[in-house]
Amino acid sequence: MFPFKLFRCSQSHHRGHNPIFLKAPSDFKSLMRRFYALQTERVEAYRLFEEGHEAYLRTGPHYDFEHYRQLVHEITKAFCGISKEVLEIKERLHQDFDRPDLSEHIEKLQIKEKQKLDLTAKLQLAKQSAQDHPDDESCQEKVREIKQDIIKNKEALSEILQDFKYDSEEPE
Repeated sequence: MFPFKLFRCSQSHHRGHNPIFLKAPSDFKSLMRRFYALQTERVEAYRLFEEGHEAYLRTGPHYDFEHYRQLVHEITKAFCGISKEVLEIKERLHQDFDRPDLSEHIEKLQIKEKQKLDLTAKLQLAKQSAQDHPDDESCQEKVREIKQDIIKNKEALSEILQDFKYDSEEPE
C-alpha cells in the first residue's frame, strides 16, 4: 500500500447533487472564499498525485499498477468534483452577481487546469519511461520538455488567478 491518504470527493458529487447550491454561499465574499478553498484543494490533490506516482515508481521494475490505478481513479474523482463546483461558482458569478469578467477568468483557469492535468499525466508516463530506460537520453529529454511545459502552464495559471483576484477586489 502507498504511504499516503487519498483525496476524496464529498459524497454529494456521487449522487448528482450540486454541492455549491447545497452550501449556497449567498454573498459574494463567501463565494470567493469557496473558490479559493477549491483552488487549495486542487493544489493538495496535485501534491498527493505526485507523491503517489513517486511511490509507484519506487515499486519498479515490477510496478504495483493496481494501487497506482486506484490512485488515478481517486484523483480523477477529486478533480472532477472540484471542477464541477468551480463551474457552478462561475455560473453564480455570471448569473447572480453579474460578473461576466470573473466568469471569463474561471473559464480560462479551467482550460489551463485541464492542460496541467494532461501534462502531469504525460510527465508521469515520461518519468516511468526514463526510469525503465536510463541510458536513453531521449527519455530524459522528454521529461525535461514536459517539465518546462508545466512551468509555463503554472505561470499562466498564476497570471489568471492574479487577474481574478484583482478584478474580484474591485467594487461591483
